[in-house]
Formats: sequence, C-alpha cells, structure tokens
Amino acid sequence: MARLAFLSADLALAAVVGLVAAGCTEEKAPAFPGAQAARPVLVQPVAFEDRVPSRTFVGTVRPRIESDLGFRVQGKIQKRLVNVGDLVRTGQPLATLDEIDLRLQTEQAEAERTAASASLAQAEADLKRGVTLAAQGWTAASALDRQKAAAEEARGRLLRAERALMLARNAVSYAVLAADADGVVTATMIEPGQVVAPGQAAIRLARTAEKEAVIAIPESLVGQARAGEATVGLWSDPKARLKARLRELAPAADAATRTYLARFSLPDADERVQLGMTATVTLSGATAERIVRIPLAALFNQGTGSSVWSVDAEGRLSLRPVTVAAYEAQDALVSAGVAEGERIVRLGVQKLDPGQRVRVVEALQF
Repeated sequence: MARLAFLSADLALAAVVGLVAAGCTEEKAPAFPGAQAARPVLVQPVAFEDRVPSRTFVGTVRPRIESDLGFRVQGKIQKRLVNVGDLVRTGQPLATLDEIDLRLQTEQAEAERTAASASLAQAEADLKRGVTLAAQGWTAASALDRQKAAAEEARGRLLRAERALMLARNAVSYAVLAADADGVVTATMIEPGQVVAPGQAAIRLARTAEKEAVIAIPESLVGQARAGEATVGLWSDPKARLKARLRELAPAADAATRTYLARFSLPDADERVQLGMTATVTLSGATAERIVRIPLAALFNQGTGSSVWSVDAEGRLSLRPVTVAAYEAQDALVSAGVAEGERIVRLGVQKLDPGQRVRVVEALQF
C-alpha cells in the first residue's frame, strides 16, 4: 500500500510539471505561426516640409550714396563747422572760406558793369545823332556804320560785364559749403587755414535716407543672388530680420578674392540699423522643394540605391526606394519615394528583412 501511495504521488508530480512545461512553451511561442518574435523598431512618421536652401554671408551696412563735398571756388578755409559723426540737414553749413578776395572780385565786376553801361549810353547817343545827320545828308554812310558797330560792341560789353558780376556773386555764395542732403559726416579732409582748390574733397557725407548691406559672394551663387530672396540680420540685434532687395551686382569678380560685390537695399531700415554695423545676409532659393528630413541611419543601401523600411498598420516591413535630394551633417533630405504620414524605421535598418513583423516604438517616445 505504501508503494502505491508513493507511485501515485510521483505520477501526480509528473503531471503538474508537464502542464507547467506546456504552459511555458505556449508563452514562448511566436505570436504568428512560422515567424520569429516581433522585433521592436524605432519609427517616425513621414512629414514633408519646404526645403529652402540658404547661404549666409557677413556684410557691412553702408549708405547707398556717400559723396565727397568740396568748394566750387579756390580759397582759404576760415571755419570748419562739423566733425565726424555729426548729423546734418539739407542746406546746413559745413565749412566756410575767407570771402575778402571774392568780395573784391564782386566789386570789380560791378565797376566793369557801370563802365560798360556808360559806354553803351554814349554809343547809343552818338548813333542817334549820326542817324539824324545822315538823314539830312551831313554824315557819310561809312561813319554811320561805324557808330552802329560801336553801339553793338557797347551792348556786348555790358552783357559780358553783367554775366561777370553774376559769376562773382555766385562765387561769394560758394564760399559756404552746405550739405546737399540729410546725412552724417563720415570724414573731414580740411582744417582752418588750409588753402583748397576748386573741387578738392573737403567733407565726406553719407546720406541716411537709403541704407544697404554690402557682401561678397562666390561665383557659384551669383544666380541665386539674382533670382532668390534675401533677408538681413544684425549682430547688434539678433531678433531683427529685414527684407532686402538686390540693387547692384558687380559685373566682374575681384581679382584677389574672385568674389562678386553685391549691394542689397534695405527699404525697412530704421534707427536700429546704423552705418558701419555688421550684418548677415541670408540668400534663399526662389522656389521651395518639398522634402522629408530623416536621419542618415534610416537609409538602407545594398548597392542598388537608397531605400527606407516602411512599417504598415499590421507591423509588416517593406523596402521603399527613395530619392535623396541632399545630405547634411546628420540628416538626409528625401524628395520622393514615401508618402505623407507613412511610418519609416529610424535605426537598425541593416538587421531587418522584408515581410518581417515588428513592434513599433514611436520616435517621440524614444
């Protein structure tokens, strides 16, 4: 009886172990017959965005018009009324010349005009008497012709004297060098006591009405500069973004740097934009291409071209050939081959096989 009791106990224990083993075998079996256990994969949804290729260049804010102003007459500098950095208005005096010699020339011109006027009066009186005597037959025709010529010459002398007087008066007004536009003084090349010649540079004035950013661009981006869009940022104000328009592009490259000088107008420039500031000019393409940005590790290539692994709603994998528009430091820009909202594998693509079932882990949860 004792042996029967022990045998029954062994049979019962064996039955329990068998059931447990059977249960464990069922738990470790693949979820799908004939397939391996589902591999977890990190995926991301496809989201197209505008690709705007851009290049940034460092430039300088310059005035569109910066000119050297000078006196129109010769003379000795009497006063310099402005310094570098002064803001001036249209018509404001910048410097003056000594007017003594100019006024003496004006007085001389006035005297010449008075003499010419008196000569004309005498010539016209002689001509009037000569006409009367000629009508009575007391004067020869040749004498009358000489009187007419003398009167015409006197008129010419008077006209020449009047023009000389006007020029002398203008010369006196030129003794004051005035600003021809609103601007800022960027350089002074004269000092009191200096004798200057007509047209010699005296004051350099930069007009503040129009400002522009000046950069040097390589020859490979000349077409993009002409057809693309440009924005300007300031180092002094990183949040500032100003629209810019290409105003001038050098027709030939610089002999030393082999770059082209480009000037971009800043129509929206305000007080934040000061002359001489450092600016960054960003050139963007005229048209935006739709691309998907994926990590480089998501590309799969076995010598037949770039592909990505796509995961469907049931967790099955399929290989999709894609077109790569460009490569960046960490990403690849895909322009075709995938659809909006499609899920693609980000990591471990070299360990996957077509038709394999996987367990999806969203990239945002990584």
